[in-house]
Amino acid sequence: MLNIQSLFSAARSGPVEYLICGLGNPGAKYDKTHHNAGFMAIDRIAQCAGVTVDRLKYHALVGEANIGGHRVLLMKPVTYMNESGVAVGEAMRFYKLPPARCIVFSDDISLPAGHIRIRRKGSAGGHNGLKSIIAHLGSEDFPRVKLGVGAKPDHWDLADWVLSEFRGADAEAFAAALDKLPELCALMVQDRADEAMNRFNR
Repeated sequence: MLNIQSLFSAARSGPVEYLICGLGNPGAKYDKTHHNAGFMAIDRIAQCAGVTVDRLKYHALVGEANIGGHRVLLMKPVTYMNESGVAVGEAMRFYKLPPARCIVFSDDISLPAGHIRIRRKGSAGGHNGLKSIIAHLGSEDFPRVKLGVGAKPDHWDLADWVLSEFRGADAEAFAAALDKLPELCALMVQDRADEAMNRFNR
């Protein structure tokens, strides 16, 4: 186990080196829903880094942090899920970052609640937030962390399911996954994606 505090304590000045974006929908009614798994990820990472993500810029709520020896911009787009790429594209162009320096956290209904899957790149896989980012970056070559929220029960409509809140065992499993994300994030920005995959992919 890494010393988490050491990964977030060293001050570093200079330009932003990574964009770390969580996908979700703005507004209190979406706060704890399955589709806002990415927002919850950013909130947990920000908490560990001792920063807030509350400054409105690039069509998103943002906050800067020092993680793993790198200056990063934490982002929660306020464009709603289907237009997430507007915020990501604007910030990436401003900082002149390549797609590989954009790490995206998103929900995934194909994974059991609390499971994590890291990918270096890939298609949107039907996720509209990822689809928008791919369109605005003009590339699929950015790492993403898929957060399992559980499959839709047979009697649920898909839209109703992803916009519903975690409950019971699923809520406990997802909360446990959130606790792993600060360390995962630090490994990713240190170019240790293989180590992160070995530790956290299930």
